[in-house]
Amino acid sequence: MSQSSDMADLKRRMDGAVSVLRSELGGLRTGRASASLLDPIQVDAYGAVMPLNQVGTVAVPEPRMISVQVWDRGLVGAVDKAIRESSLNLNPVVEGQLLRIPIPELNAERRQELVKVAHKYAEAARVAVRHVRRDGLDSLKKAEKDKTIGEDEARSRSDEVQKLTDAAIAEIDEVLATKEKEILQV
Repeated sequence: MSQSSDMADLKRRMDGAVSVLRSELGGLRTGRASASLLDPIQVDAYGAVMPLNQVGTVAVPEPRMISVQVWDRGLVGAVDKAIRESSLNLNPVVEGQLLRIPIPELNAERRQELVKVAHKYAEAARVAVRHVRRDGLDSLKKAEKDKTIGEDEARSRSDEVQKLTDAAIAEIDEVLATKEKEILQV
């Protein structure tokens, strides 16, 4: 493998860890409504389990309200049930094929719990990035040992791997700080 494709692969894997973190944090409730809040919800529809956004249109008509326009009248009950049984503690109000979901205020204790969960997600992402770094450094050591690259090239490439790692960790910290601020905003 060439040097650039190795680095591109490491970067892709590190970016993957960051994007998983972003989607996990997107599902964490803050005080304001967000369409991504309902992303983890799966609905029993047509004999299969489907993501909510594949059976209806999710919108945010106002800061403390999410609406779901269900496309098939026969699925309204299943969508309502899926939302109620999720861990989000939401209670939809059904109006025909439209579900209105009020987002309740978060109390201080619940906000702190959400911050802890966000920190857990961020730490898992950091660990994933460190695993990618370890894999990259191991393959460099192996290439150096096999004499396919020289000592100087191995050192400069390992510096590049460290720079990629530092950038990914910095992005994780930034994403976490933004989410934490969002959660604690009253």
